[in-house]
Amino acid sequence: MEKILECLSIEKYLSIIDNMYRLGWDERNGGNVSMLLLKEEVEAYVPKAVIREIPLPIVADPLLRGKTLAITRTGGYFRNTKAHPEHNIGIIEISPDGTKALLHWGFEDDGCFTSEVYAHLLCHAARLKVNPNNRIVMHTHPTNLLALTHLVKLDEKELTLALWRTMTESIVVFPEGVGLLPWMLCGTNEIGQATAEKMADHRVVVWSLHGVYGSGDTIDEAFGLIETVEKAAEIMIKELGHEIINDIDDEGLKAIAAHFKLTPHPGYLK
Repeated sequence: MEKILECLSIEKYLSIIDNMYRLGWDERNGGNVSMLLLKEEVEAYVPKAVIREIPLPIVADPLLRGKTLAITRTGGYFRNTKAHPEHNIGIIEISPDGTKALLHWGFEDDGCFTSEVYAHLLCHAARLKVNPNNRIVMHTHPTNLLALTHLVKLDEKELTLALWRTMTESIVVFPEGVGLLPWMLCGTNEIGQATAEKMADHRVVVWSLHGVYGSGDTIDEAFGLIETVEKAAEIMIKELGHEIINDIDDEGLKAIAAHFKLTPHPGYLK
């Protein structure tokens, strides 16, 4: 076994990616995940040799320079990633000047990082500025959440409140609410920048008619965040066309937040 695959963070990374495919969130080559490796993980498991240098499409923020990431491959299929990680992921180090990715492992057959690398680099930097422990940026296509963006008004506050009201866990897991973007062309600096701006005060950002971005200190945390938003969206889908008899009102939401010592998004609750 290659040494990098003995790293527990990489084992979990591969397992979660496989689970995302099994849930039906990442069809074909859809979805991408990047994870910052800890210094001790890099020292213990990452090969020191640089296989090749890959130009970055933007200059990485100084917070990311010298950092090492695991990141999924452009055109890679999540369903194949766990079985063939050396083909479908790469371990890259951001060069000191932020212009290149130094490939230490993976991306066999001249592969490259995801085309959404714009959003990943920008979102990592945005989250690190508010939470130095953030390590994960995850993009996926949860079925119910994507469908919901076809059916509801694209209003960030209204969507957040509706998701909070579906079940008690919603406001507990994402008290800051969800960020929301209108449809935008993917794979561009523009959508990456817009997502990063939302990530300044949200850990999850919905791309209307496309999918979602989530972040977290661990891959379990980021996955669990998206999982909870998707569950709430599924409940909303099932409610459509039915009279809502019972719901969690603002007083109930405030009581949940107070019990768990959480601060809901300012101005959302009356």
